[in-house]
Amino acid sequence: MLGRDVALAARDVGHEPILLTRAELDICDREAVEQACIEHYPGAVVNCAAWTNVDGAEEHLGEAKDVNGRAAGNVAAAAAAVGAGVVYPSTDYVFDGSKEAGYGESDPVGPLSAYGMSKLAGERETAAANERHWIVRSSWLFGVNGRNFVETMLGLAQDREEVIVVRDQIGCPTYTGHLATGLVRLLDSQDHGVHHIAGAGRCSWYDFAVEIFSQAGLDCRVLSMTSDMLDRPAPRPAYSVLVSEREHPVLLPDWHEGLADYLAERAEVSA
Repeated sequence: MLGRDVALAARDVGHEPILLTRAELDICDREAVEQACIEHYPGAVVNCAAWTNVDGAEEHLGEAKDVNGRAAGNVAAAAAAVGAGVVYPSTDYVFDGSKEAGYGESDPVGPLSAYGMSKLAGERETAAANERHWIVRSSWLFGVNGRNFVETMLGLAQDREEVIVVRDQIGCPTYTGHLATGLVRLLDSQDHGVHHIAGAGRCSWYDFAVEIFSQAGLDCRVLSMTSDMLDRPAPRPAYSVLVSEREHPVLLPDWHEGLADYLAERAEVSA
């Protein structure tokens, strides 16, 4: 989902992206990653490979850490060996959600879930292996080339008159088309380190669902519940709004605009 949009954004500004699928390159294979970087000799590497099954990571922490942690170190080290910088997309789930205010780059981390732990491990592996790193925390991603909350809601509305969505998790929905543009902007900068880049504004999953149906013109009622009623394996941060402390932050459009752009692109792709 993100990798596709990064490739499009890179082409838009004159870069020549080299796309490697999981079948073509297993980032858990250190020697294969090293060989790929030697063969293609990139100016920068954007590591869009990830274990993204948040609930599944609770039972498979070792596997999640292999992909999100150790393998991220493989990618960062291989990039460094050919003089390339590396972008590591991370997550708001590295925070525990107890702050009740926007999280900046310098705020203490404290993941609640195995997934959050695995992504934090990836941040640390990346930073240790490559001085020229951009660790980019974002949140609640949605885009046309992958499973996401917007697509789930639109699918449910096809055969249901109402849905139930949690109201006590607050974050920043982020359209991958917008995030990808932000990531590519970083590639042309020397502003290394941790960045928070997410859709502007904030909302709950409940608010997000209401806006999805409103913009899509669908008549589907949204009911609310609390996270403990959902009883999912992985705990989520209650408040994980991301803000930036950077002097020159990469700012994305408001999440409402991101949703509108997503729905427009979705309709175009379907057509």
